[in-house]
Amino acid sequence: MILINLLPHREEKRRQRKRAFFVGLGTAGVAGIAAAGIWMLVLQHLTTVQQSRNEFLTAEIKRLDAQIKDIAELRAEIEGLKARQKAVEDLQTNRNVPVYLLDELVRYTPEGIYFTSIKQVGEVVTLTGVAQTNERVSELLRNTTNQSQWLKKPELIEIKAVNVPAGQAANRDQRRLHDFSIRVSLIQPGAQAAPAASAPASAAARKAS
Repeated sequence: MILINLLPHREEKRRQRKRAFFVGLGTAGVAGIAAAGIWMLVLQHLTTVQQSRNEFLTAEIKRLDAQIKDIAELRAEIEGLKARQKAVEDLQTNRNVPVYLLDELVRYTPEGIYFTSIKQVGEVVTLTGVAQTNERVSELLRNTTNQSQWLKKPELIEIKAVNVPAGQAANRDQRRLHDFSIRVSLIQPGAQAAPAASAPASAAARKAS
């Protein structure tokens, strides 16, 4: 027996293909939407994590800025304390300098000289006085150069002869005197102590050798 299909099979196949196409298209759309949703969720999670990191870094930066500010203030206070300490040390070191100066002048000033003015500016001292002769001034310069431990680099600024009125002079030799000005430099106590401290070390080195 021969069976003959009289139904429109081509149209039926066309409808099946169309149905399969739309099913596949819908499935792809759903899958795309699901993938997009998952990707959005991932992006939101990554954004949240990055925001939390940024907030943590911002808080740490603020904390470090506060610490840096405190360190800068502490350093400024330390520098101020060092400056005040140095000023006090300088005062303690220099308070005996006038005593050393006067002692040196008394010790190494020859007879026939008296000072009319002693002026100190920093480490430089200007001596003004009157001498009986030029030789007295030369002797003062030699004593200061060769013997003094606290005075150095004596420099004669000026010397000139002056006449003393006859009524004020004890004899004729004293009617002619010499005004002079001398500039000398002071050796600070710290610089004076350094060679004294190095002397024992050098002696010990010589003994060791």
